[in-house]
Amino acid sequence: MIINLLSRAITMSTPLFFGSVSEVVAERSGVMVTAIEGIFLLGAWGGFVGTYLWGNAIFGLLLAMICGIAVAAIYGVVTIFMKQHQVVTGTALNILAIGFCAFFQRVLFGIPQIPLQIQPLSVIPIPILSEIPVLGELFFNKNILTYVAYVIIPIIHYMLYHTSLGLAIRSSGENPQAADVAGINVNRLRFLTVLFAGMMGGIAGAFYSVGFLGMFTTNMIGGRGWIAFAICFLGNWQITGAVIGTFVFGLAEALAIYMQSIGGGGFFPNELFIAFPYILTIVLTVMRRNFSVPANLGIPYIKEG
Repeated sequence: MIINLLSRAITMSTPLFFGSVSEVVAERSGVMVTAIEGIFLLGAWGGFVGTYLWGNAIFGLLLAMICGIAVAAIYGVVTIFMKQHQVVTGTALNILAIGFCAFFQRVLFGIPQIPLQIQPLSVIPIPILSEIPVLGELFFNKNILTYVAYVIIPIIHYMLYHTSLGLAIRSSGENPQAADVAGINVNRLRFLTVLFAGMMGGIAGAFYSVGFLGMFTTNMIGGRGWIAFAICFLGNWQITGAVIGTFVFGLAEALAIYMQSIGGGGFFPNELFIAFPYILTIVLTVMRRNFSVPANLGIPYIKEG
């Protein structure tokens, strides 16, 4: 049971990996991507629509990335170049995403008698590695998106802390004036990190529709985009912290699913376990004391002169 629980935790961590790690990159450049919930939802919708209409998950994932980038582009233009409030803009886009998905889902498919379904991404056991006791089941018996997360996370970590691009991103969030003097186009760099967060968030959303459930509903994200956003904060704006945080929340969600499946052991209502990951978010946020927030996070950069 424990191995199955940990294996499910890694699976449920996958979309949070994509969302929280890319949120770290964007916030280290100085931009809070508060439209992350809407990006997740549009990614889930795009992934489902692309897979359902063209019968191929690759097209679904591509459409999910396009949807995520589109939302991020709108958000970036309004907040970075037009200097509008990031929280207000993100909230508006999150609400718009719900209406957009509900409307176009009905336009494309009407009101079906039974929920439309697609074939979720299949599990791909890695030869030899998947046969290792315990570790094989935990790490090497997953779908392709989880394997992609394994590869992307160390690449992003290396990029952010060991390359000139990473230094430019971190400088844009800490001291954009100095970065500008050094020849870095701060607003353009911030915009690119937001687009990157949009692409990764689109993939994260598609995980729920294409990689896990095989269907789409407008409430399927259910605040998980905000959890990814919170993980960035709880992980102290560090890639390693975000990775640890995603596993903790993945374990919480896996435990909640398991307890629901056995009826809460007969002692607690299922609603309590559904709310458990969100309760954990609130508790950990309140308990957080020391953090190193980027100095200019959420502050639009206006070039002097």
